[in-house]
Amino acid sequence: MSVQERKQRERAERERLIVATARELAEQQGWDAVTTRRLAERIEYSQPVLYSHFRGKREIIGAVALQGATELAVAVRAATAAADGPRARVHALARAYLAFAEGNPAVYDAIFQLDGGLAYAREDTPEPLKDAFAALMESLGEVAGDGVEPGLFTEVFWASLHGVTTLTRSGRLPPEETERRLTLLVDRLPVV
Repeated sequence: MSVQERKQRERAERERLIVATARELAEQQGWDAVTTRRLAERIEYSQPVLYSHFRGKREIIGAVALQGATELAVAVRAATAAADGPRARVHALARAYLAFAEGNPAVYDAIFQLDGGLAYAREDTPEPLKDAFAALMESLGEVAGDGVEPGLFTEVFWASLHGVTTLTRSGRLPPEETERRLTLLVDRLPVV
């Protein structure tokens, strides 16, 4: 291994450490607790080293969002692969989405609530974000109904899941009714 390869490997390891530490801190104490100073202290590197990887908190949030989008896509695909039939797949998708949001609130916020400097719904959208949307559309596209564009239907269904997630998290919807909300949403789909 050359010196250049070793330095590249060490740089990638430091970057993973920064992202993992930011994510852990955000999950424990919220994104307000994630500062470059605290991250530098926790990873035991100077702030200039941290800034050599990320220009600031916004880019770190973006890195966490991309990592989280990849994990969300994996979770949705795993849940839908085990389901039998279109309606069951959509129900599994909805449950997996809400479980991801509940189990990873800071990551969910990084993906869908905070400014991580990422482009959404554009040609230059990063691949992990496109793939997370594709994971949703794989199941939702098959239940969109005649004459309904699958991408548009996926956006509307996703908006519904996001609404249930954020309203429940903020205490505006009682959490004990979440399963009934999902059932109502999925049962109204035009699936034959």
